[in-house]
Amino acid sequence: MSDDRRLSMTPSRVFLLSLVAGATVAFVWLVAPFSGAILWAVIAAILFEPLNARLLAAMPRRRNGAALVTLIIITVVVVVPAMLLGAALLHEASVFYDRVRSGEVDFGRLFVETQAHLPDWARSWLADIGLGDVGGLRAKISQGFANSFQSVASRVLSIGQGAFGFFLSLGVMLYLTFFLLRDGHALAARVERSIPLPAEQRTILIAKFVQVIRATTKGSLIVALLQGLVGGLTFWLLGLPGALLWGVAMGVFSLFPAIGTGLVWVPMTIYLLATGAIWQGSILFLCGFFIISSVDNVVRPILVGRDARMPDYIVLVATLGGFELMGFNGFVIGPVIAALFMVTWDIFGNSEGRAPATEPEGQGDAG
Repeated sequence: MSDDRRLSMTPSRVFLLSLVAGATVAFVWLVAPFSGAILWAVIAAILFEPLNARLLAAMPRRRNGAALVTLIIITVVVVVPAMLLGAALLHEASVFYDRVRSGEVDFGRLFVETQAHLPDWARSWLADIGLGDVGGLRAKISQGFANSFQSVASRVLSIGQGAFGFFLSLGVMLYLTFFLLRDGHALAARVERSIPLPAEQRTILIAKFVQVIRATTKGSLIVALLQGLVGGLTFWLLGLPGALLWGVAMGVFSLFPAIGTGLVWVPMTIYLLATGAIWQGSILFLCGFFIISSVDNVVRPILVGRDARMPDYIVLVATLGGFELMGFNGFVIGPVIAALFMVTWDIFGNSEGRAPATEPEGQGDAG
């Protein structure tokens, strides 16, 4: 009877599924320009939900008030410092670009000076790989960095021209964050009920999604902030130019596991040692190896917990892929997709493996 009923409902169900799929695609296309704002609104709501819950416990039956206070805290603690840091970074980048254009900073000359202090075997190795032509190499390096900084300058200009779009996206993000804080539990319950899985599997899937969002943001972004801060302060205390620029660079590179901040402080250490700045290079190496690189191993388990961590090679590939496809948002989306991939296959494997669980045991007894 159930089969006949299912067959009789097939046309309407096909139409309903087609309607749902079409409406979903159209809605995704409609909100695609604000995908970044929606993503960070969801992340902010998940991260600050415990704070919102405490405020709601202190002011019961005032969900609007608790959500508004939480939103103000997010703005003061996260949004305003991020905007000030971005403004300072743009200013320092423009100053550094002017120094490159004026010839005050000549990367070709710096490379040649570093090469002159290298031992004979290192210079011979550079010559073998085609880096021995000092004059031609210096011209290529200078031209390459000039082209790179021109590209960066054009992007900075486009960012300035798109300031209206940025503030519009920021407004949408804060607006959505308020409603997600206020109505997040009800929305999550509706989404969970809509997933065509058993209740236990739905709970695991939703819990893993929230866990990965918190792990990715708390772990990756906070560690990136700390490593960038420590690295920038180290550069500043050593009197190296562009401390803010290099600190932000280390914070960004720290989002990539295994390679991380070493992409910045290792070459700088080699340059300092090769050019005779022995004490500066030594201090930078010690700080980079024992302090900057250790922040990840010490802080991340405290913030995230070891059970929530994925293997570093999966995080690296997912982060690189997300960054390539989606830019900065990919730093979060990539690991989230990878984690959901792992948990869905885990759910599938557990559901498929439960039924025949006693069969191998019986076969063993028969043998």
